[in-house]
Amino acid sequence: MSASQADLARRYGIEVPYPADESYPPGELFPDKPAWVVREEDGRRILDVMSWGVPTQVPGKRIDKATGKPVMLTKSVTNVRNLSSPFWRSMLDKPAQRCLVPVTMFSEYGQVRSADGKLPLHWFDVPSRPIFSFAGIWRPSTGGITFAFLTCEPNSIVGPIHPKAMPAILQDEDEQRWLDGAPAAELAQPYPAQLMTVD
Repeated sequence: MSASQADLARRYGIEVPYPADESYPPGELFPDKPAWVVREEDGRRILDVMSWGVPTQVPGKRIDKATGKPVMLTKSVTNVRNLSSPFWRSMLDKPAQRCLVPVTMFSEYGQVRSADGKLPLHWFDVPSRPIFSFAGIWRPSTGGITFAFLTCEPNSIVGPIHPKAMPAILQDEDEQRWLDGAPAAELAQPYPAQLMTVD
């Protein structure tokens, strides 16, 4: 995220005054760290800071001696892939819990290690759109407000590097449709590869 808060406010039509905070966004976004998101409140768009990763309970390897069941562990889920999961449906079906996740580029590790044994990091860009949006959802949790973004099948530029999935990048004209509650499966589609570059 190389854009400033003022850039984001202009890009998304955020009304001024808005609370100034020069400490966000950080240059790179990581799971369990804060980032800017755009959501609607009382019919207007606002910038909000949330932590990336929605907490959920998963069974661990250790067995509770009293119950004989696995001890539950808290795991942060950063990406929404299974749109029919009841866990995500509870958020996807409520427009108030949808958001836009602004980014200026995103990265994925390659599949083939280089001579130094490390996986190369590739950066993806949409040159015609200095700031673009992932389709996101958010919810309150015990540790604060959290968000995740949707993923979809990779396009032909992302697939050779990251064959599992790519972020669901929204077209500008679909951003408001996403916030208004348009069907998730309709908008979580591979972004046109010819409009992207990779470094």
